[in-house]
Amino acid sequence: MATPEFIRRIRATAGHQLLYLPGVSAVVFDEDGRVLLGRRADTGNWSIIGGIPEPGEQPAAAVQREVEEETAVRCVAERVVLVQALEEPITYPNGDICQYMDICFRCRVTGGEARVNDEESLEVGWFGLDALPPMEESVVTRIKQATGDGPTWFEGIGRG
Repeated sequence: MATPEFIRRIRATAGHQLLYLPGVSAVVFDEDGRVLLGRRADTGNWSIIGGIPEPGEQPAAAVQREVEEETAVRCVAERVVLVQALEEPITYPNGDICQYMDICFRCRVTGGEARVNDEESLEVGWFGLDALPPMEESVVTRIKQATGDGPTWFEGIGRG
């Protein structure tokens, strides 16, 4: 994900040390029940779309903005799917370390044509639930949660 300006200002004084940040992600469905995925430029992995809210930005507005910025798809956030602290910090190629508290939303497409719309994705596309590309298990969990009406938290394995 592109680094927001407010994070760059923090990094100017904090260096590469661990930052605990809010994140939002979107499981976007089209009218045929397909899910929108992007192949990330930083890892090469397929994933749902996500990013960091700007200071004062509401999470639902942030996720809708991120989807449009990255894929040119407009959507509406319908409900929270999952709230989860990601277990492992991420070390980026430049040495920055971040750990995220992710708020994942189920979203419904309202317009636009899926395409690579910024430097964060290598590919963007719609996938049937029976034809998903290989992805991290945490992404698959979010997609599964979005297909049902279950709780919006995740206990995790081995957690109390």
